[in-house]
Amino acid sequence: MHARFSDTEADAVTPAATVINEQGSSPYLLICEHATNFMPEKFARLGLSEADMEAHIAWDPGAAEVARRMSKALDATLVEAGLSRLLIDCNRPLSAPDLIPEISEFTVVPGNHNLSEAARQERIALSHKPFHAKIEAVIEARRKRGQESRLITIHSYTPVYKGVGRPWEIGIIHDADDRLGAKMIAGLRKDCEKSGVSVGVNQPYSPDDRVYYTVECHARKRGDLCAMVEIRNNEIADEEGQALWAARLSAILQEIETV
Repeated sequence: MHARFSDTEADAVTPAATVINEQGSSPYLLICEHATNFMPEKFARLGLSEADMEAHIAWDPGAAEVARRMSKALDATLVEAGLSRLLIDCNRPLSAPDLIPEISEFTVVPGNHNLSEAARQERIALSHKPFHAKIEAVIEARRKRGQESRLITIHSYTPVYKGVGRPWEIGIIHDADDRLGAKMIAGLRKDCEKSGVSVGVNQPYSPDDRVYYTVECHARKRGDLCAMVEIRNNEIADEEGQALWAARLSAILQEIETV
C-alpha cells in the first residue's frame, strides 16, 4: 500500500476527481471518496506527521485498490476523490461540523483550526465542489446513453476506533431503501457463512452518522439503487486481501445484476 502525499510532481496537477473506465458497460457506478491521502505541499500536511498522514484519519487504506479491482472485474466506472479527507471530507454535507475536521479520532489537526471563511471556501472549491460535479456529470452522461447507475461507495475502516473494537470484517450501509443493500447483505452472508466472516448491517456506521452524503446526493434523490460498502482495513492491507474482497463483492454484484 503506497501513501500519496507531498509529491512535488503531483502538485502541478491536483485533480479533485479521477474517473476510471468512464465508458464501462456495467450498471454499477463505483465511488471512492477517501481514495488518497494526497495533499498539495502548500498545506504543509496541516501540521501533521508523515505517520499521521499514512493512518486512517487521512484516507481509507485499501479502499481504492479494492474499488479499482472491482471496476476491472465488473467493467464498471469508478470515480475517485483526489485529495485527502483531512483537507475536506467529500462524504459530508457542506453544513457538517466535521466537514473540515479539527480533530480526527484522537489526533488534533492544527491546520484546520481557526480557518477563515475564505480558506473554507478555497477547500470547497479545490475538492468538494468539483468532486461532486464530476459524479453528476458522469451520471448525466450515463443517463443520456440509457445506462443505469447503481451507485456503490467503497470505504474502509479501522479495526479499533476510540478504544472500541469493530468485530465485523465488512459492513453494508443503507437507509430505508434496501433494494440493493439487502441483496448484498444476503449474498455476503451466504458467501461467508463457512469462513466465519461477520457481516455488519449498518455497522460500523449508519446513515444517522452522516456518512451517507454521497449516496443521498447522487442516488437517493433520483431513486437509483445504492449502498455503501465498509471493509475493515486490516482485511485489505495487502494485495491478497484486496483481491479477495474485490472478487467476492464483484461476484455478488454480478449475481444481483442478473436477478
